[in-house]
Amino acid sequence: MSSLSLAVRDSSTMLRRNLLHARRYPSLTLNLLLTPIMLLLLFVYIFGDAMSSGLGGSPDRSAYIAYVVPGLLLMTIGSTVVGTAVSVSNDMTEGIIARFRTMAIHRPSVLVGHVVGSVLQSVASVVLVGAVGVAIGFRSTGAGVLEWLAAFGLLVLFATALTWLAVGMGLVSPNAEAASNNAMPLILLPLLSSAFTPVHAMPGWFQPIAEYQPFTPAIETLRGLLLGSEIGHNGWLAVAWCLALAVLGYFWSTSTFNRDPK
Repeated sequence: MSSLSLAVRDSSTMLRRNLLHARRYPSLTLNLLLTPIMLLLLFVYIFGDAMSSGLGGSPDRSAYIAYVVPGLLLMTIGSTVVGTAVSVSNDMTEGIIARFRTMAIHRPSVLVGHVVGSVLQSVASVVLVGAVGVAIGFRSTGAGVLEWLAAFGLLVLFATALTWLAVGMGLVSPNAEAASNNAMPLILLPLLSSAFTPVHAMPGWFQPIAEYQPFTPAIETLRGLLLGSEIGHNGWLAVAWCLALAVLGYFWSTSTFNRDPK
């Protein structure tokens, strides 16, 4: 077999392994998935009327549902990849990685299996949260086939970038608890973005924190694609953030993984 065929075979094997683990131990994924769903229901049904009025819409929370769902979809990705950091850390501390190092397998396939499996779980989680959003009244307006394809591509690219970062966090964490804590910014950053309120409505000193981070341009781009609103420069910023984070996470993860254990 060629080296490419071996890499594909071993990566597929590692992908199946990680998907089986996720199926056998779904509690972590479900716990992380409940966070964006609970926030969605909380903000829509508790704050929805007031927030809709603040956005200039009718006080029936419909305007706020349309506003908040795109942000919660990206927050779902951040929540899901925390489980990836924990899973990678468990592999490192339980000795299975040391076993893989002694086997005649394509070494990067171990990380590729985690990344691809996490991206698939992220997409499935986004679909579930999106279904909840549709059930409570979210409707995409002005989005054609191209816009839906672009939105899906953005979600996959964003999930890939955050997953590589999460893999790196898991590799450098001494245990699963530390991995979960290290990956917590991936859940907190959406709370400091334009996911729940427009940047211009925030205090002046806080606006740079919300604006100059990866989640805000990605949220504004996804919101524009799904709702037909203006995207402006956010599209290029979102892609640039995704590529930069993916490259950073990839080189961080691979260099850490390839380092000889102490």
